[in-house]
Amino acid sequence: MSLHEGHVTVDYREERAVLVGVIHGTITEDQAAEYLDELEFLAETAGAMTIQKFTQKLPYPNPKTFVGTGKLAEILEYIQANDIEVIIFDDELSPSQLRNIEKRLEIKILDRNNLILDIFASRARTSHAKSQVELAQMQYLLPRLTNMWTHLDRQKGGIGMRGPGESEIETDRRIIQQKISLLKVKLKAIDKQMEVQRGNRGQLVRVALVGYTNVGKSTIMNLLSKSDVFAENKLFATLDTTVRKVVIHNLPFLLSDTVGFIRKLPHQLVESFKSTLDEVREADLLVHVLDISHLNFEDHFNVVKETLAEIDDSEKPVILVLNKLDAYQPEEREDEETGKMYIPSIAEMKKTWMAKLEDKNCVFISAETKENVDEFKETLYEVVKEIFKVRYPYNDFLY
Repeated sequence: MSLHEGHVTVDYREERAVLVGVIHGTITEDQAAEYLDELEFLAETAGAMTIQKFTQKLPYPNPKTFVGTGKLAEILEYIQANDIEVIIFDDELSPSQLRNIEKRLEIKILDRNNLILDIFASRARTSHAKSQVELAQMQYLLPRLTNMWTHLDRQKGGIGMRGPGESEIETDRRIIQQKISLLKVKLKAIDKQMEVQRGNRGQLVRVALVGYTNVGKSTIMNLLSKSDVFAENKLFATLDTTVRKVVIHNLPFLLSDTVGFIRKLPHQLVESFKSTLDEVREADLLVHVLDISHLNFEDHFNVVKETLAEIDDSEKPVILVLNKLDAYQPEEREDEETGKMYIPSIAEMKKTWMAKLEDKNCVFISAETKENVDEFKETLYEVVKEIFKVRYPYNDFLY
């Protein structure tokens, strides 16, 4: 499908992509492979088909071309022979690296940040989310303008061309800076409005769902609130914070579904999504959702914990929800008495290291099949009740 916007023809068909990563520092080959698998999922979400992946082991990324000259020549030979349309690097490229690589390969170059920003641009639905994404994109593009717009005449849109990149008028640095200033003013006004809205919700206990992207937060929101929040098996399906009133037994509270985190989340997005992240800062309780069917869910757990530490240094109670039991494939164990193989039960899994990731509350569930959801609801009820008791020590009608 092609759309005509400004002077650029935007073609959103699937593009043939090559992914590139560097193994350096403490990164192992297995980790690098997993990072590129995630980058492939990001590329697929954006509308690209990964044809090949390249990695190179270096002490540190080449300051001029990210990879070495030999590897760059190998990539050039491959893209010329296989009709490749875009190359995506798994780290942020500096403006000079971007310029040097594009000059050598003469093809559209994206880095991980640009790809994530592009996905956000395609996912934004409300005026608020669109403004947040546009601000983040422009802040990212501003130092790269000299390079990014040079080849617009021969690029036909697609990944990296959504959002502000679709109009030639924004090639002017002064206009970009003015637009950034206007967007900041607009978002500041919206942030104040949303702050008032949060204040008007009364003194109900506030619970925020947090977690890596695509772990099932929206499915849990739908399960608890009986609402219809958009959920699908793609990264960043939810950008706008959704807040619903939930009642478990006779206890009401507010539940918010927030944007998913991801490793190497562009700092421009963290800054522009301030009001969305305020739902996390102002929550009384965090429900950290983890997809235990993912091979590297422990890394995802650490990424979320680190991101939370960056945006909110307060100590809040946390319920760890180990989700997607239906897709989890544990190692089968042999029964000592019968000698037969069996899959560990939830009770046995509670005795494993997974249950010790969080100090106190930990629940294993499948939001998709509703397995063990009753225990999750009871745990949530008990923690919310304790917060309610502290807030209203003389109001015992709920308990």
